[in-house]
This record gives sequence, structure tokens and C-alpha cells, in this order.
Amino acid sequence: MTMTGPHRTTSDVKFSHALSGPYLPTPGNAPGWPFQEMGRWRIDADGAADEWVQGLIEWRREHLIRIGFDDALYRRPELAWSQANFVHVLTMVEDRYFYDPVAGRYTVDRYLDDLEARLGRIDSVLLWYIYPNIGIDDRSQFDLADALPGGIEGLKGAVADFHRRGVKVFLPTMPWDNGTQPGDAPDWERMAAIVAATGADGINGDTYSGVPLAFHEASEATGRPVVLQPETTAQAGDHILRWNLQSWTKRVPDESIPTVLKLKWLEPRHIINIENRWSRQRTNDLQHAFFNGVGYVAWENVFGFVNQFTERDGETLRRVATVQRFFADLIVSADWRPYERTLQSGIFASRFPGDGRTLWTLINRQEYAIGGEQLAAPHVEGTRYFDVWNGVALTPRIERGRAILAADMPGRGFGAFLALAAGEEVARLDAFLAEMRDRGATPLDALSATWRSAKQELAPIAPTRPYAEPPEGMVAIPAGDFDFVVHGVEIEGYAADGVDVQYPWEDSPRRHHRRRMAIDAFWIDRTPVTNAQFMTFLDATGYKPADCHNFLKHWRDGAPPAGWDNKPVTWVSLEDARAYATWAGKRLPREWEWQYAAQGTDGRRYPWGNDWDAGAAPEPSIARAMPDPADVDAHPTGASPFGVLDLVGNVWQWTDEYRDEHVRGAVLRGGSAYQPQSSHWYFPQAYALDEHGKFLLMAPAKDRSAGIGFRCAADR
Repeated sequence: MTMTGPHRTTSDVKFSHALSGPYLPTPGNAPGWPFQEMGRWRIDADGAADEWVQGLIEWRREHLIRIGFDDALYRRPELAWSQANFVHVLTMVEDRYFYDPVAGRYTVDRYLDDLEARLGRIDSVLLWYIYPNIGIDDRSQFDLADALPGGIEGLKGAVADFHRRGVKVFLPTMPWDNGTQPGDAPDWERMAAIVAATGADGINGDTYSGVPLAFHEASEATGRPVVLQPETTAQAGDHILRWNLQSWTKRVPDESIPTVLKLKWLEPRHIINIENRWSRQRTNDLQHAFFNGVGYVAWENVFGFVNQFTERDGETLRRVATVQRFFADLIVSADWRPYERTLQSGIFASRFPGDGRTLWTLINRQEYAIGGEQLAAPHVEGTRYFDVWNGVALTPRIERGRAILAADMPGRGFGAFLALAAGEEVARLDAFLAEMRDRGATPLDALSATWRSAKQELAPIAPTRPYAEPPEGMVAIPAGDFDFVVHGVEIEGYAADGVDVQYPWEDSPRRHHRRRMAIDAFWIDRTPVTNAQFMTFLDATGYKPADCHNFLKHWRDGAPPAGWDNKPVTWVSLEDARAYATWAGKRLPREWEWQYAAQGTDGRRYPWGNDWDAGAAPEPSIARAMPDPADVDAHPTGASPFGVLDLVGNVWQWTDEYRDEHVRGAVLRGGSAYQPQSSHWYFPQAYALDEHGKFLLMAPAKDRSAGIGFRCAADR
């Protein structure tokens, strides 16, 4: 417990216990708080603040020596942009605002225009093209960069489009990808090569607790130095601060007393981005960003789950970041003082001083509004004062050499003051104040804080002409009543509203689904479409997709490999499969049709029964390279009650597509024989008939896979 009074010594304030986590302890509390719930209202954080901050200063001085901190990279001019990187967006390449699959082009301007209209200016993006689809086949994280439309050159063009708008670009890497095809160089060298080829500005280390120094050294060797940004630093040790110029931190505590972010305290030029991807109300995170002088991960498309900002949170982020950017040089001041003394309980402030200027950022941690005098600052004659949050000049009350600054702060609200010394001028200050005044004319409380999940629509499938007799290779599926019971196996999203898909009879997407259905009679292919059948289609039509990248990648000289005629065709996109089906006078099956044809009416777990039968499906492979698919008729004992073959465990099969404003996703059924090891982050298998996979769609080039085929249906 902190000692107070004349007997205090430096050793009485202990911070060593804080080294294992991302936050420093708060004023007036023993180690272990803020996890103590009782008695918070009795803590006099303001009264303990001066002594506490002095202890923080003394601890920082010693700790920087212990970790051998060298600030050389923070002084590099070409990397200094990271010190004003306050709004950082994770951009899914599958986002429909980012890439237009119909036009076949990247639409960066449309993407940024939408974000800026709702959230304000964007400082950087992380272009995310790997997870959650990785593991559907044996392409590695580096191969998936090549799989983008236009390959590396296409990615380079997208990076250039962001740069044209003044936005920096990070690319991702992850240490856990050791189950796909191995490469011929270390991850850091391969990553540095992609960065150099595309002109990207930073590397984000997914699941890295500190991106290793090797990535910095490899990037330097290419002549393209970058900002490294780990997902966490919790287990890395604070020494990584030297070369990791930024970092993320997750889910800051929502307690009465705000916390100080440790790495920002150790090096004020280290801009942390607070990440809380599942949060639907972002006030706590944004208050901590404002209090600490750090940034925010404005992440809405969370691996296909759309967690869009509310109107209030979007406008709050805009105002917070506008203040931070305008005073970016003060926000990284070496003399930053958190827990500045305030005049009212529940109001917390940080002071960011510079030559002739001082900025205070304030947050109200109470649920109710607190108006009136908030802060007392030492006054020097001629100093001018401004309420920069509301964009107005102040005439404070001067008392005993202090300027008493007042502002009205709504419950859980924000404020900011600026002091300018006599004769000090700030370029563009009037324009900045006018912008804040205009925005402040609408109180944040007047904006909607209601969150809603994104509504999805099922893509239409045109009926075929009715067939009275079975088309060649098809099986009759009789009409019947069917319990359609299925759940999505996505790794992320828990069971939140908005995860997975939204069937036409549901009012929002959700993970678990059940419906009693009356199924009309239809025909379905006995087996998946084979390479030989697809070759017949090509010979008959001359079909050539608009984007040929990765089309029939496994074929050689325009034909299937020897011995592959009777294996399921793969490396075909959903669009390619639809083109084949149309030519054949068929269509793709609805998901519930696929499941009914596989399961019948008894709710069985697998097409052949309730117990796994190793002889009824291909043997799963845990090798890093994909196994060759089996012939489509190689496992006759795996037939469904209706005699349909090869439903489970050979290759995934395309069925329905769902769309919302930002995401397209295809429902895949049946699983494949490829089971990459070393990580639980790979695309999950779904052998059971009450499971499906949701595969995010971007463009045919990236969607095509060695692990996905299809079969057709037709109407009766």
C-alpha cells in the first residue's frame, strides 16, 4: 500500500508487479487493484496522484536502464509517422467496399469515403488477406498475398491508392502458420520481400507478443524500413519497445479510475492502438485513448462479422482523433503527466506540455454530467486559454496565481483545454477551433448509441426447367418434411448476434439454426462434378473467366493431370461453378437441399449413420501438403440414405451465398481430407451434417481453392 505523509520514500511505491501486464497500477491502490470491487468510492485518486506520479517517474527511470532502452528508431524521420497514428483500421480484403468483384478492381476511394463520412480521417490500415480462410487448402500466409486479384502487383496498386489518400499501410504476418506449405526462407525475409515489393509501411504481428527483431533487420536489409506493430506485448518483455514502435492493447479495464498504459508511459512516442473488436459500446476504450494519448483500432469488419460503430461512437472517435492529431507533438511529450489534479470527483485529466503550449485532456468517468470548474493551472500573465473540445476561447477565473478552467462535461464525456503563453501562435488554430465548434454544436448524447447487427440476404438461385426423368448422373430426392438443424463452425464471434449467416426466415445472422421444412422433390448429382465433366463443359462452351488467376491451377496444358479425370474438379470459384451448372441445365443446391440429400429424415450425423466409419470417406491427412482428392466413387459405403456419394471428407462443396452491405460469404458443406496441424486458427473442418463452414468471398482469383469443389441440383 502506498504510504503518504512525511515518511514516504521512493522504495515505498512499488511498481515491479506491473511488469507482467500492459497497465500500470492506479493511484491510491494496492497491487491487485482495479480487480477489487468493494470500496472504490472511498479511494482518493486525486489526493494520491502527485505522490503516485512521482513514483511512476522514478520507476520509469530505473526500468529503462534495466531493459537497456535505446530510442534510436523513434528518432528516425522516415518512421516518425507512427507517432501520429491515432486511427488504425483493420481492413478485410473481402470487404465489398474495398474490392468490387463485378468490376474486378480495388475500390480504395469508396472504402475510405465511407469510413471518413462515419468516423473521420483514417491514419493507417492493416490489409488483412489471410485469416479466417487460411487452411481451406495448403496455401501459406505468403501464398495468399499472391492469390489476391492481380497478385503482388494488385496489392501494390491498392497500397498506392491508400498512400494517395495519405493513409499508411500495414501487412500481416503470423507465427502459427506452420501447417501449410513450407517456404524456402524465414518468415521475416519473406515478409520483408512482400513489403518491399508493395511499398507497405508497417508489419502487424498477429498473435505476436512483440514482433521479433529479425523482422526489423530483414526490412532494413531491403531498404524499406517499416514500423513493427505486435498484437500484444503482455508476454514479450518491455525490451521489445526498442524496435516495436507501435503495439495493440486489448480491452482496457472499465473501472472508475482510468489506467495508464505501461509502454506509452515508458516511451511517450510509442503510440498504442487500443483494440476491442467485439465491443459494441466503445466509450471506455476511447476515454482511455484520450487520457493516455494513444490511438484506437477502428475495426468493424471482424473476420466477416460486421460490428459497425454506433453513430455516437463514430463521432466520438472523430473528435478524439482530431484533437490528438492537431496536437500530435504534445501528445508524445516526454513530460506527459497522467492523473493531473482536477477539481471534481470522477474527472480525470492528463497534461501534455510543450514549448509555450500545454494541452489537458479530460474524461468524465461518472455516469452523470459534471459542469463548472474542472481544472486549476498555474497562471502566467498574458497566457490565453481555450476549450478546444468545444472550439471556444476561455476567460478563466484567476485566483492566487492559478487559472480556473471550466467546462460542462456530460456523463462519460470528454473535454480538452489549451494554454498558450504570451506571444505564442499556433498555425491553423482558428480553423481547428472552428471545426471543433461546428462538430460540438451537436452534443454526443444527441447521437444514437444503438447497435444493430448487419442484415444479410440470401443470393438468388434461378430454378431450372423441371425434369420428369433423371438427368444423367443425378439421383432423385423425394419431397419430405425435414428438420434442418445446423450451426456454423467459425472460430471467432462466440454466439453473438451477427455471427454466421441469416436464413430467410430469421431476422438476424446467428450461429445456431433450426427449422422444420417441407422440401420439394429435386434431383442432385450422385457425385461432385469431376475434372472430366468440367473439361467437357470447357470444350463445349470455350468458357474463360474474366479473371483467370488460379483458374484450374492444378491442370497441366489445359487438361487434368493423368489419372485425375474421375476426381472432383477444384480450383473453381463460385462463379465458375454457377457457369457450369447453367450450361448443364442445372443449378447449385440450396444448403438445406444438400443437407437433406445427405441426411434424410432421421437426423443422422454422417451420410452413412451416426458413427464415424473410416472406410466411408478418404483418410484425413495432417501433412503440410494437400493430399490428392479421391475419386468421387471411391467410397461407396459413404452413400447417403438416397444413394448420394462423396458428401463428406473429400473436398468442400459450394452451396449458398449470403451478403450484407460489407461481406459476401459462401456456405461450404462436407469438409475435406486436408487437416493442417500446428494451430487451431486454420479453417475448421465440418464433417458432421449439422455443421457448415462460412467462407469469405473476395474475388474468383482468391476464392478458388484446391479444397473446394461442387455438385449440381435440378428441379423436378
